[in-house]
Amino acid sequence: DDIADLVEAKKLLKEAVVLPMWMPEFFKGIRRPWKGVLMVGPPGTGKTLLAKAVATECKTTFFNVSSSTLTSKYRGESEKLVRLLFEMARFYAPTTIFIDEIDSICSRRGTSEEHEASRRVKAELLVQMDGVGGATENDDPSKMVMVLAATNFPWDIDEALRRRLEKRIYIPLPSAKGREELLKINLRELELADDVDLANIAEKMEGYSGADITNVCRDASLMAMRRRIEGLTPEEIRNLPRDEMHMPTTMEDFEIALKKVSKSVSAADIEKYEKWIVEFGSC
Repeated sequence: DDIADLVEAKKLLKEAVVLPMWMPEFFKGIRRPWKGVLMVGPPGTGKTLLAKAVATECKTTFFNVSSSTLTSKYRGESEKLVRLLFEMARFYAPTTIFIDEIDSICSRRGTSEEHEASRRVKAELLVQMDGVGGATENDDPSKMVMVLAATNFPWDIDEALRRRLEKRIYIPLPSAKGREELLKINLRELELADDVDLANIAEKMEGYSGADITNVCRDASLMAMRRRIEGLTPEEIRNLPRDEMHMPTTMEDFEIALKKVSKSVSAADIEKYEKWIVEFGSC
């Protein structure tokens, strides 16, 4: 609930991951939990934050791993790291394994990015995923190992892995309401001038990701300080009273920041994500 917007994505994640942990007697047979969940969307939309929130809600052990965590320059070591990860996950169950940027270790077969080492890692990951997920021994929720993955490039993911990540959820850019909520979250510790209109700022941020909005807020929050120290020597800056640095952030500060911080996701990118989710999504 502390994550702004993404109502549909949060509902789907709760049903796919959280409820099976709370209601194991219901999620059996055809209702068994999904083997894995893939979150798809542009960079900076909150996929990692959602994964951590899910683990917190479930009160599970959380393993946050990336491609660099699971790769080694020594032959055979990467496969061992994957096996060790899943062994630890089973030992500390109930567990959530979150693999960020999973496309970088599980690219499609035959692509230029794939080489022998990545094929071995991918094969081991597929084997391990076949042994975890929804079907736990005696349907015991305390033994559940859930695999959550995220990607900014779903079209690069290997087909076999995509099949194992049975639930595929789109994490879109924030709506106007979501952008306003994100502004409030980012600015809650900041003093704002009376002329600041967050709804108006949110409207101007159409197409901005959550990370973009944070960058705008950060830049705007520094404007007052920049004005205060302009033209001062380093010595004068060091001797400035600290209370003089905490000046209200104005509407003009946000307008300047918006001109400096551009959106990081193009309309063409959004179209590509939406086309993929129509073809391969399961939300």
